[in-house]
Amino acid sequence: MMDSFLDFFEFMPAWQKLSWVIGCLLFTFLLENSFPLVQFNYKKWKHAGVNFIFLGFTLIINIIFGIITVGVFDWISAHQFGLLFYIQLPTWTELILSVLLFDLVAQYTAHYLLHRIKWMWKMHMVHHSDTMVDATTGTRHHPGDYIVREVFALAAAFLIGAPFAFYMFYRICTVFFTYMSHANITIPLWLDKSLSLIFITPNMHKFHHHVERPWTDTNFGNIFSLWDRIFGTMVYDDPKKVKYGLDVLAKTPDDDVLFQLKVPFSKNIKTDY
Repeated sequence: MMDSFLDFFEFMPAWQKLSWVIGCLLFTFLLENSFPLVQFNYKKWKHAGVNFIFLGFTLIINIIFGIITVGVFDWISAHQFGLLFYIQLPTWTELILSVLLFDLVAQYTAHYLLHRIKWMWKMHMVHHSDTMVDATTGTRHHPGDYIVREVFALAAAFLIGAPFAFYMFYRICTVFFTYMSHANITIPLWLDKSLSLIFITPNMHKFHHHVERPWTDTNFGNIFSLWDRIFGTMVYDDPKKVKYGLDVLAKTPDDDVLFQLKVPFSKNIKTDY
């Protein structure tokens, strides 16, 4: 049974991966329309259109890195390189361990550095510049930002030595949590707070999109809240206190794609790093 489960992810065709992305977005759209956290005065599809342009860049980068990734996993398998080749655990345990470590290296660590290293932060500012955070904000990444994340994902693959099926399962989980954590939805406080003991929840991630520090530099995880708890970067408060956007980009157009693409190269935009 476990073999069939893993085979599904290992041999998942491109159309199924894209269908998962679209399905997750549609699901979060339905939730946002039914249980909104904030009543935005905006044209939802116009806002989505801007963020989907960034998604287009991401899909192109995915194609390029997809070719590289196949070569990386072939090399890992041929040379039996990585943590999992030195331990013997049940397959399901190794899968959970792999997802945890992928989340630590490719998500938490990469995200933390995107906030701490000046040239990385200037790329990541594009994601934070969205003043109306909803599910589509999860697709809003400067191409340079997304490339950094992909490099860290490959580094994690080398470190873990996970099978390709484990990696694909992790990527599928990441898509779901990315859109859910950004979704403009109201969740009962008791439920969100309970889930946040293990996972990154919508309320929890909203603090990360606050307009100014220190909340901007908290809650870096994507799937598990464990890493934020361990490294002291977790906060939890009333999400209605959050004001979206980024203070250093407050007077700039967040819906001008060309302007946003130029943000990392602009000397007029100052940072604290």
